[in-house]
Amino acid sequence: MVGVVACGSVSSIKALWETRIKKVEQEQEDQRSRKARGGATGRLSVGVWEDRAVLARLKQKLQTEDGRLILRIEQEEWKSLPGCLVQLSQVQEWQIHRTGLQKIPHFISSFQNLLVIDLSRNGITEIPKQIGKLTRLRELLLSYNRVQFVPEELSSCESLERLELAMNRDLNQLPDQLQNLKNLQHLDLSMNDFTCMPDCVVALPALEWLDMGGNQLQRLPEDIHRMEKLHTLWLQRNELEKLPDNISRMASLDTLVLSSNRLRDIPSLMEDMSNLRFVNFRDNPLTLDVTLPCSRTETEDEEDDDEDDREMFGREFMLMYIKESRKRAYAVLNMHCVNQPIDDPSE
Repeated sequence: MVGVVACGSVSSIKALWETRIKKVEQEQEDQRSRKARGGATGRLSVGVWEDRAVLARLKQKLQTEDGRLILRIEQEEWKSLPGCLVQLSQVQEWQIHRTGLQKIPHFISSFQNLLVIDLSRNGITEIPKQIGKLTRLRELLLSYNRVQFVPEELSSCESLERLELAMNRDLNQLPDQLQNLKNLQHLDLSMNDFTCMPDCVVALPALEWLDMGGNQLQRLPEDIHRMEKLHTLWLQRNELEKLPDNISRMASLDTLVLSSNRLRDIPSLMEDMSNLRFVNFRDNPLTLDVTLPCSRTETEDEEDDDEDDREMFGREFMLMYIKESRKRAYAVLNMHCVNQPIDDPSE
């Protein structure tokens, strides 16, 4: 009987001990869970406060000009734009320069009120496809960046009037779909790596101003006259050796800059371009050596010297060159006729 009691007492003690161990283990587990939740909450709180601090900093960059709300950041380090920026979706212009910005965020599509995006002089390497959602965008200025590729989705920016992609160095092509930009008037593709004028550029119906200077253009399209509204064309510092005759059919063209190319001649049909007010053929290896008579006096200042210097290769120069070229062609033809043997009618 005593043995049974002893056995029962041992069993009870053992059960009580195991219960206490489980309770202690449960309390330790609960404590670890509370600490984990507390740490996560702490980290979350830190993240929220950081976002609030960044947003407050961005709000300080807001300005109102001409009734537009502008986000202006100059010469501060912002390699990326934070997600909290979407809380300022009412902004109508981004003016962000010299910040080292490396990419345009994909959440750009949230800014449906944007009219102008000016991110010139940064380190941007690509244009996101989401930019095609900005149907009210009028100006996209990305000069002096590192853009190598333009997405076809940009053609969905139906209100775009001005596109600047100068000095991106490795940019050498544009998608054909850009010809759908029916309102694009101003296009700057200067100082890149184009070897020919993209077909989509020639097909832009409203284009008035085009700069493709400082590229590697070797030729111009034969159908360049399709650019019916173009009035200003910059083609300086390229590799052009010849101009297409159809350039004379560009009725709206009034400014044409062709300096520092490899042109050997000037199409004679260009003398009929009555609207062409300014043209520059400086620093081209033209076949004929034509010089306008100097009308300067010693008392005129250096500024007038520069103006006269430009005119020496301008419209008057062009007309004189064409006249001289035609004169020499006639002389060669006449000489050829004179040297032709005359058949003896008696033979």
